Amino acid sequence: MRQPSASMQSILDRLEKEDAGLPHPTDVSAPHGRTLALLNNLRWNENLPEMAEARTVLHAGMPSRLVVPGNDRGRDAILHVHGGGWAFCSPATHEGAARRLAIACRAPVLTIDYRLAPEHPYPGGLEDCLAAWEACQPDRRWSIAGDSAGANLCLALMLRLLAEGRDLPAAALLFYGVYGADFETDSYVEQANGPGLTQAGMRAYWNLYAPPEQRADPLVAPLCASDSDLARLPPLYLNSAELDPLRSDTELLVARLRAVGRNDRHDLCGGVIHGFMQMGNALPEAQDAFERVGEAFREMIP
Repeated sequence: MRQPSASMQSILDRLEKEDAGLPHPTDVSAPHGRTLALLNNLRWNENLPEMAEARTVLHAGMPSRLVVPGNDRGRDAILHVHGGGWAFCSPATHEGAARRLAIACRAPVLTIDYRLAPEHPYPGGLEDCLAAWEACQPDRRWSIAGDSAGANLCLALMLRLLAEGRDLPAAALLFYGVYGADFETDSYVEQANGPGLTQAGMRAYWNLYAPPEQRADPLVAPLCASDSDLARLPPLYLNSAELDPLRSDTELLVARLRAVGRNDRHDLCGGVIHGFMQMGNALPEAQDAFERVGEAFREMIP
């Protein structure tokens, strides 16, 4: 049976104490759930890495957060799409992750505040990602990155750009993404009750974002994309968390990519739960994951 690492178990024990009695964000109203998500993530946004610049900007009409690391190489930039089940989180909840990503990749990171479900179900968030991509200035070589539902939106964005014959990102960094809506995969069964994300939690997120009749659309569930579209994607870096109901989503996507002749890097991060990269101020495995991301980024687009 898969077990958390010692450092992951220590954090799980901490969360059990700190969050005792709190509801899951999907069990309350959306505004209340967003407040819970913010509070739950604030602890991971303390003692943030220093930046050469960090400010709030308006990008494609959306309040967005721009962080520029001191080791910026002056060539690349990353459009960052935060996770949160398409319904929760914000640039504020992902500030620490954005800063660590910027340092690892040696490039500015721009995190957008896209519209959230259930008030704005599919395709609201995806349309905002498209608008944000269109607004990226050509003075930099732009890539995209996202975690969980953010990784879903990144992959959907690239499929949308392919369908419209438009320029693609230089590369994409996709962390423990949700790519399909099959709740009976190996990892959904193994990790149905967590720790962390559960099968029931993912069902709730999907119900907020897209009804079952929409889930065969590749822009909703990118595992439904054609082989020809997957073959034409830019270089990808993917990781997955061992103790995550979504682990199989990434494994299935990697298998599809391999079948069409691609060799995109996939790192399985052992002993950690979904969302572990948020915990970069406390979890060694998160710090190591960002180092791997930066290494892969520089290899994909030197």
